[in-house]
Amino acid sequence: MDGVERNPEGKPAMRGDDDGAASAPAERKLFGTDGVRGLANSGPMAPDSLMRLGVAAGRAFRNGSHRHRVVIGKDTRLSGYMIEPALTAGFASAGMDVFLLGPLPTPAMAMLTRSLRADLGVMISASHNPYHDNGVKFFGPDGFKLSDDTELRIERLMDDAFRDGLAEAADLGRVKRIDDAGARYIEFAKNSFPRRLSLEGLRVVIDCANGAAYRVAPTVLWELGAEVKEVGVEPNGFNINRACGSTSTGAMKAAVKEYRADIGVALDGDADRVIICDETGHVIDGDQILAVIARHLKSRDRLKGGGIVSTIMSNMGLEKHLAGLGLDLERTRVGDRYVVEAMRAKGMNVGGEPSGHVVLSDHSTTGDGLVTALQVLAVVAGEGRKVSDVCAAFEPFPQILKNVRLRQADPLADEAVKKAIADGESRLGHSGRLVVRKSGTEPLVRVMGEGEDEPILACVVDEICAAIEKAA
Repeated sequence: MDGVERNPEGKPAMRGDDDGAASAPAERKLFGTDGVRGLANSGPMAPDSLMRLGVAAGRAFRNGSHRHRVVIGKDTRLSGYMIEPALTAGFASAGMDVFLLGPLPTPAMAMLTRSLRADLGVMISASHNPYHDNGVKFFGPDGFKLSDDTELRIERLMDDAFRDGLAEAADLGRVKRIDDAGARYIEFAKNSFPRRLSLEGLRVVIDCANGAAYRVAPTVLWELGAEVKEVGVEPNGFNINRACGSTSTGAMKAAVKEYRADIGVALDGDADRVIICDETGHVIDGDQILAVIARHLKSRDRLKGGGIVSTIMSNMGLEKHLAGLGLDLERTRVGDRYVVEAMRAKGMNVGGEPSGHVVLSDHSTTGDGLVTALQVLAVVAGEGRKVSDVCAAFEPFPQILKNVRLRQADPLADEAVKKAIADGESRLGHSGRLVVRKSGTEPLVRVMGEGEDEPILACVVDEICAAIEKAA
């Protein structure tokens, strides 16, 4: 293999350039920065759209005369019961055999797509969003997320999916359930932890966000020797990410204090991201996790490419810290698949985002919250130090992030908004930076300011948000 991502036709997959705003390329209408996402039972998440999506994706990945197969996993949202059969019908009608794996983390689906020699992997999840949203993420046969070109081709194939994409009656796909998928992922995750180490003696709080990892994550930690305290492991279809998980860390912090735990680990709904807290309840974000792992791997000559990859949202403190270690920080647009793309291009094996998406290519092709936590735990267990000592890698620059609800197509094109951004950049000068972008997963404009002077920073961010709200 030459390491170049290729589309189903075998051609190199190209990415469209952008201006650093980190939004999806303009020509795509259905796919965002992380697959297809929307309100359950509406728009792209309605049954008829999902069936067409299944037919189109199946058609895009049919290549040759062999029996084609697609593996499908999901998180714990109620709407998964509707989305799974709709996609299954589409894939089967396109002539693909469908393997249903049940509730599993997104990284498990990436791994199992390769392990089961599938032509395509599908994860039904809206990640950290509330239960009423859902989405569909795709993985190619190599376990990597699809290129922009391939997603665009699937969109085009949807237009005539029911006319040209259906298989003959004798070539319809078959459907079966795989019962041991969770056990396969458990062993995969355990194998990422150093054999010479154990978690014995460590008390670990694991918050699974009532999501996809609610069974597998506590099992992995317990089998590696930890005393495990579980939070967010009672999904009911409605409570995924509700007051728990990586986007609502209060439950994790409270449990750490209640049980006097050594560490708290909070996953999101599909377990591809992680946020940690130390024994005092202090939260450790993705930037600090990246710093810990990069430093550890460098000390063992296992960090590849002379640095790590992160996004335009990563703190300037991380960049300064890495420079002190003689390491580079390669920045990309927001989205873990763009981080992965840069990692592959630069030959780096560590990348991620402040939100806790961390990609460790020695272990996985996508973000894996549990495996990432295990690498931090390996440092803690190996060095015999407290989590607060291990994970206080650098002093972050003050950073303020605010979201403005998007009510029109492009408020960022408004002249008053442009002026507010330009004025803000001028006030911050070389001591700070601004990132203003439309979210690729939610109807929001995100305004992030970072710099040495926090009062000025807060003022600048508030003024930009006010201009956006007025334009909207």
